[in-house]
Amino acid sequence: MTSTPPDYRAMVDANAGTVDRRIFSDAGIYRVEMERIFARCWNFMCHESQIPEAGDFFLNFIGEDSVIAVRDRKGKVGVFLNSCRHRGNAVCRAESGRVKSFLCTYHGWTYDLEGRLAGVPGYKSFYHEALERDKWGLIPAAKVESYKGFVFATMDPEAPALDEYLGEVGRVGLSMAAAHGDVAVVDGVQKNVLACNWKLAVDNLFDWYHVQTSHASAPLSGYLPKLPYSDDDQIVSLGEYGHAISGPRSTPEIRAALAATTSKVPLFDERWRDTPEAAAALGPVGVASRGHPNIFPNLWIASSGVQLCLRLPRGPFATEIWWFTLIDRNMPAEQRRASVQRMNHTFGPAGMLEQDDGENWSQSTLATRSAVARRHPLNYAMNLGRGRISEAQQPGLPSIETNINEHAQLWTYRAWADWMAADDWPALRRHHAIPSGVV
Repeated sequence: MTSTPPDYRAMVDANAGTVDRRIFSDAGIYRVEMERIFARCWNFMCHESQIPEAGDFFLNFIGEDSVIAVRDRKGKVGVFLNSCRHRGNAVCRAESGRVKSFLCTYHGWTYDLEGRLAGVPGYKSFYHEALERDKWGLIPAAKVESYKGFVFATMDPEAPALDEYLGEVGRVGLSMAAAHGDVAVVDGVQKNVLACNWKLAVDNLFDWYHVQTSHASAPLSGYLPKLPYSDDDQIVSLGEYGHAISGPRSTPEIRAALAATTSKVPLFDERWRDTPEAAAALGPVGVASRGHPNIFPNLWIASSGVQLCLRLPRGPFATEIWWFTLIDRNMPAEQRRASVQRMNHTFGPAGMLEQDDGENWSQSTLATRSAVARRHPLNYAMNLGRGRISEAQQPGLPSIETNINEHAQLWTYRAWADWMAADDWPALRRHHAIPSGVV
C-alpha cells in the first residue's frame, strides 16, 4: 500500500509567507529532492580552468551521485557517473588530477576519457567475447554545457538548454564571477560538513537581516570593516526556476569609499563594477547589485564575485560546503596571496563568518525534527506584499527595490515546491512561478 505524497505547494504558503518545517527534516521529502530537483536541474560541475588539458578531471556531485567532469582527447568536456557498470564501485577516488583512463579497482574494468568501456580482464576467456562493451560504458550526463567558463551538467534529457535554464538572473549572477579578468579557480577547494539541511544553508545567502547579530564579532575584532551599505536600499532580482540575487545596492560613492580599505581587505575592492566590461555583462541593475546570486538549487556566487560555494546535500541533517576561489590569472603575486588569504579566512572551515552561520543552521535544522515544533511553520513574511517587481531598469531582469527583506528566500521555496510537485520537465515548464506583480 503506497502512501499519498505530500502536497508540496501547500507546504510553502506564498500568501502567508510561511514554510512547513517538515521540508527540512523529513527523510521521504529528502529522497524526492534527489529525484525531482538534483537529478533534473542543471548542476555546477567545475570551472574550465580546473580541467584545461586532455585527461584533466574534477570529481563533483549531482545530489548524492558522485560524478566525474573530464576533458577528453578532442577537448570536449564530459560528465559521467563515478560508478563502474559491473558492480558499481567508484572508478575514480581522487578529487582532481590528470589520467589516461579510469580503472575500477574491484575487477579491473577500464574506461577511456570518453566513458567507453575500453578494457575487461578475461574478455576472451571468461566472457568469450560476448560482452557488448559498447553498451557498458560509464553512464553519461544527459547534457553538458558551459557558460563563460562555468561547466554545468544535467541528468535529464528533457531539461532545456543551459542558457534558457539560467535566464537573465542566472546569467548576470555568473557574469559577476566572470567579470574579474582572465579568471581561474585557485587549486584546492575548501570543504567541510555542517549539521544542517542544505536548503537552510542556501536561503541564508540572501539574508542580510542576520548580519548585525550573527556576525557582530567580525567588525568588532577588526577583521572586517563596517561596510557602508544601507539597510534601506536593497535590490532583489527573481528568476524563473528559483534563481535569485538579493542584497544591498552598490553605488559609485560606496565603491570609492571601499577602495580606501582594499589595501587591508582586497576582498572588498569593487571597482571592477565601474568598468565598461562589467556594464556590458551585467547591465545597470547587475552592476548595482551587491547581493549574493544563487543558481538554483545550490550554487552561491559571493557578492564580490571572487568565490563560489556549493551546498551539497548529505542527508536531511548534513550539508557539505565547498568553497571555490577565483583569481585573475594576471593578478600580481603579492596581491594574489593577500586575496587568497583573506578569502580563506572569511568563508569556509577557517572562515570568520561561516563559523557563526553553521551554528545557526545546525540549531535551526535540529528544531525541525521535534514532534511539537514541526507543527508550526517558519516565518518568511518580512516585507511580504510590499515588493513590486519591475523590469523598468533592466528589461529581462525582474527586480524589486526595497529594504532588508525575505523576498528571495520565499521565492526559493516557492520554486522548490514547483520542482517537487512537477512530474517531469514539461510539467515544470507549464506550472512554475513567474516573477511579476507584487510579492
